[in-house]
Amino acid sequence: MAALNLQGWLPIRIWRAEPELDWRVDWCWFGEQALTQPFFRDAVEQALRLPFNQALRRETPLATLDQWRLQSPGLSPGLFIFHASRCGSTLVSQMLAQLESHIVISEPPPLDSLLRGELSVAQRQMALRGLLSAYGQPRRGGESQLVVKLDAWNIGELPWLRQCFPSTPWLFLYRDPLEIAVSHLRRPGMHMVPGLIGPSALDSEPSGERESYIARRLGRLLQRGFDHSREHAGLLLNYQELPAAMDGRLGDFLGLSQAQRSRALACSSWHAKQPEQAFHGDSEDKRQAASAALIEQVQRWARGPYERLERRRLGSA
Repeated sequence: MAALNLQGWLPIRIWRAEPELDWRVDWCWFGEQALTQPFFRDAVEQALRLPFNQALRRETPLATLDQWRLQSPGLSPGLFIFHASRCGSTLVSQMLAQLESHIVISEPPPLDSLLRGELSVAQRQMALRGLLSAYGQPRRGGESQLVVKLDAWNIGELPWLRQCFPSTPWLFLYRDPLEIAVSHLRRPGMHMVPGLIGPSALDSEPSGERESYIARRLGRLLQRGFDHSREHAGLLLNYQELPAAMDGRLGDFLGLSQAQRSRALACSSWHAKQPEQAFHGDSEDKRQAASAALIEQVQRWARGPYERLERRRLGSA
């Protein structure tokens, strides 16, 4: 098998044009550029504007991921971040992205494609190991940790990652479900729009009312987080603990030095998704904005899982 040279390249899309065709991987040249943007797709958009990437695109079979892993093993994942959405996960990933020792990949679409795609067990495991090895390639020198933040709906696929990386620590971030629900009513995430992300672990019986639909899916998401935390021993972290937890039990969980904690906390006064803006807490505003219908639906579908998470978190802490 011919040697590969994919140093400086990262997978940006995994796809197949038709169900009967083989899976393919699109790569993009990043060179030594650090991934400090709030989301991986933001980094991809910036990289694709480079003249080099506009002139030269690279596409390979899915098996190339495993070939590259065997030829050039990257860092194994040191942390998986799962979350309930709109609850501080971007803040955590952005704080860790300030550390030169950390490679932070935030919600990469290729990972979701593999986790929820129609692949055999063996093919999925091989591709997952290869994809994260590609993301874990040190490109600047000195990187020693790979952190991967997943999409909110990927909590349903946590067992797939545990099969491939059984010893990788993981955490589940969550927040008062009423505050999350208000955020999605104002500006719905992809998983809160019927049919937008396709089948997922959050699916339940259809509901015509937006308040009920959001509350049901949020309840299932929180319940999955609770169930997996019991089965797979993940760290539970409430939005209310941020950012101070980075200098406390979260920093302890991650094994960070005091210097690393201070550097990570230095960016916490800025909006994680809009770094040019100062951060202002909005919990009280969200609770006051909730309609009676939304309060009733959240109480019915999501309050119970949230309270179970809280009892477990406070008990383990």
